[in-house]
Formats: sequence, structure tokens, C-alpha cells
Amino acid sequence: MHQKGFTLLEVLVAIVVLSIGLLGLAGLMASSVRNNHSAYQRTQAAWLAYDMVDRMRANRAYAVTLATDYNVALGSASASANLAGTDVTDWKTALSTTLPAGDGSVVVNGTTGAATVIVQWNDARGTGGNSAQQVRVDSQL
Repeated sequence: MHQKGFTLLEVLVAIVVLSIGLLGLAGLMASSVRNNHSAYQRTQAAWLAYDMVDRMRANRAYAVTLATDYNVALGSASASANLAGTDVTDWKTALSTTLPAGDGSVVVNGTTGAATVIVQWNDARGTGGNSAQQVRVDSQL
């Protein structure tokens, strides 16, 4: 007995299996792109946090003795017109232009010289929803 059409059915099943595999691979690539972008944003946030720490270390004597000029909360800008105020304003501008909904806060303890820098941004693309992410750097000036 000669079965006609059986080879055609095998080819059809092979195409379906291959299609499912390719769809899975496409989904994996899309997830990889999202996660790669999320990692890029986290790297930028860490870099910006260390940038602020370096700015304070470059102006250490002023940062420790007049720590209030470097202290800035999330959502606020510096009102100081000195170098510390310029540092904070430039840093806040870099945060908002580099990261989606980028913001940051700085707390300097004038007594101990300890500084805490927090960078916050919205990582909706990487997490699939509206997710605020943070990088926190604690440093001794």
C-alpha cells in the first residue's frame, strides 16, 4: 500500500513545531531587550549616584561644614547659589534627562561626614508596569 499525502502531513507538523519554536525565540529576544534596557538604566543610576558623591568629595570641606547646601529631597531643587547649589542643580538636570522620571535625594551629616545619595526612576519598560526603582549609595566624605 502506498500512502499518498503522508509526507505532506509530516512537513505540515514540522512547520508547526518550527513556528512555535520561532515564536518562543522571538518572545525571548523581546524579553532580553527589555531586561537589557533595564540594566542600562540601573547602570546610569549608579553612575549618577557616584557622580554626586564625587562632586561632594571634590568640595569636601564645604560639603561637611555647610552640609545643608547639599541636602536635597526627592522632587526638590537646590535654592543655594554657591558651588553646592550648582552641583545639585546640574545633577538633578542630569537625572531628569537621563532616566525616565529620574529624581534623586542627598543627605549629608555634617558631624560625621556621612553622605547618602538616592537615585530613583521609573522602570516601567523593564518590569512591565509602573515600577519605581532606586539605587542608594552610602559614603564617607
